[in-house]
Amino acid sequence: MSKANSNSTDTGARTAETEAGARTEETAAEREQERVDTAAGERLSTAPREDRPETESESGTGVPAMGVVGWVRWFWRQLTSMRVALILLFLLSLGAIPGSLIPQTSVDDLKVQNFKDQHTTLSPIYEKFQLFDVYSSVWFSAIYILLFVSLIGCIVPRTGQFVGQLRSRPPGAPKRLTRLPAYTTWRTEAEPEAVREAALGVLGKRRFRAHAAGDAVAAEKGYLREAGNLIFHIALIVMLVAFAAGQLFKSEGGKLVVEGDGFANTLTQYDDFKSGSLYDSDSLAPFSFVLDDFVGTYEESGPQRGTPRTFEARVKYTEGADGPERKSVIRVNEPLVVDGTKVYLIAHGYAPVVTVRDGKGKVVSRNSVPLLPIDNNITSTGAIKVMDGYRDKNGVKTQLGFKAFFVPTFAGHGKGQMFSQFPGAEFPVLALSAYRGSLGVDSGLPQNVYQLDTSKMKEFKDKDGELLKKMLRPGEKLDLADGEGSITFEGIEEWASFQISQQPGNGWALGGAIAAIAGLAGSLFIQRRRVWVRAVRGEDGVTVVEMAGLGRSESAKLPEELGDLAAVLIATAPVAPEKTDAPEKTDAPEKPGAPGPSDDATNEAGSRPVHPAEAPAEGAEK
Repeated sequence: MSKANSNSTDTGARTAETEAGARTEETAAEREQERVDTAAGERLSTAPREDRPETESESGTGVPAMGVVGWVRWFWRQLTSMRVALILLFLLSLGAIPGSLIPQTSVDDLKVQNFKDQHTTLSPIYEKFQLFDVYSSVWFSAIYILLFVSLIGCIVPRTGQFVGQLRSRPPGAPKRLTRLPAYTTWRTEAEPEAVREAALGVLGKRRFRAHAAGDAVAAEKGYLREAGNLIFHIALIVMLVAFAAGQLFKSEGGKLVVEGDGFANTLTQYDDFKSGSLYDSDSLAPFSFVLDDFVGTYEESGPQRGTPRTFEARVKYTEGADGPERKSVIRVNEPLVVDGTKVYLIAHGYAPVVTVRDGKGKVVSRNSVPLLPIDNNITSTGAIKVMDGYRDKNGVKTQLGFKAFFVPTFAGHGKGQMFSQFPGAEFPVLALSAYRGSLGVDSGLPQNVYQLDTSKMKEFKDKDGELLKKMLRPGEKLDLADGEGSITFEGIEEWASFQISQQPGNGWALGGAIAAIAGLAGSLFIQRRRVWVRAVRGEDGVTVVEMAGLGRSESAKLPEELGDLAAVLIATAPVAPEKTDAPEKTDAPEKPGAPGPSDDATNEAGSRPVHPAEAPAEGAEK
């Protein structure tokens, strides 16, 4: 009896082990099938795979197997990954911030020098980190070059993969369409071949790339998403190249021109000039212009009194050495363009016309002296220098200097300090103080034309022994002490400051920016998706139609689009009428994973397959 029980127990154990093994094999088979099914929805992107470097630790030795070549490959994969490219782009934007906040030597040397004089503690630190020359610094150039290499290394393989995807056909349908997030099914009396033919026509009209694959139709749409992504990255490279070319081959200079004077585009005519390291001065465009008149108007009343309304520099220009003379008007942000060179109007001010005479009444100099504005009402300061032609009462050659302070609209004596009340020249007043001696111009050192160095000069004294100074209206004069001569305020003229720049690559940079925006919009708003339509004859002779869709990213529009496609396809393959005398079906389908016609069936994504007869308007459900 015990022997029988033992045999029975052994038999039961073997049966249990066999069933457990079968379940294990069935589970493994289902997992493998799931992997195969989901493979049809993979690789909707051209992003290269990030393969993990193989190490010997995986084989149990615990020692890295990568040699020099392996480490180089690993570094290259990291550098050309999208993650690193975004980090470098962020660092480049971050590095440009100090270039916008801190004065740059390449833009304005005077501002840099003033900053250094005012910030004696910060300036050495800024110089050490090259913050006064951000865009030509070592660290900014390193980020720039790494970003350039990263983008190229990222685009080249992605372009090859994208071209390969364009040449290939959409993958065949997975075995279990119910696993996909958007799914619908219905039964029809139409032939399976007719359904698939109709599906090809419907998908083709919706601009899907479709083809028949076995018992199903596979279709794909939205390739412009990846094309937009590639265009965006290529546009970034174009912008980087254009920016580099602009910095290397650019030229930029400034020139202050008084009404009636002119400018010729040669190096000796510039007040200041900067150029890129690869710029050739022989490439200066040959042209010249004369400032005929400057017109500036301002708001005369109300809370916006003094606000500029019109800034116009009316010029005559000649292109080339013997070109015809033409007229033009240069306004703010409306430059004069001559042979690729742009002439911008950037500032304006006043230039008092003064006449200096010696003790015998002889005119020593007569010219208009530009003064530097210090506020929005064009209160201006400067210096009037007489370097040659003047002799004192003893006949000794000497130099004269006058500190000048000018206001175009003076409020009048006893009405506050001498500051302009309005930018227009309604009541001009020129205040002068006189000096004599050496101006220091013979030393050969550069001087600021708006400042007077009085270290080697003596003051002219008035009758009280104080510095000789006086406020003058047009037509009035200041007599120097002891019959040494005089200076007369004749009137005022206006001056305009121009920036003459030649920067190749601006057109490419603009085109790259527009292409980058268009590509980014395409990569964000176009969805790449795949649709499969399977039509097979069921066991009862009725055709079962299944439709499923898969998008690269979650989108509420995919089920709606699938529903629209199903609604159009139903016109060719209408829903078969329900058989009222059909025997009752069990709750579970006979074959695992097979889409049964039961109304209570659900797909493996957790949603109930929509029957077009029940909801023809929707047609699909996630």
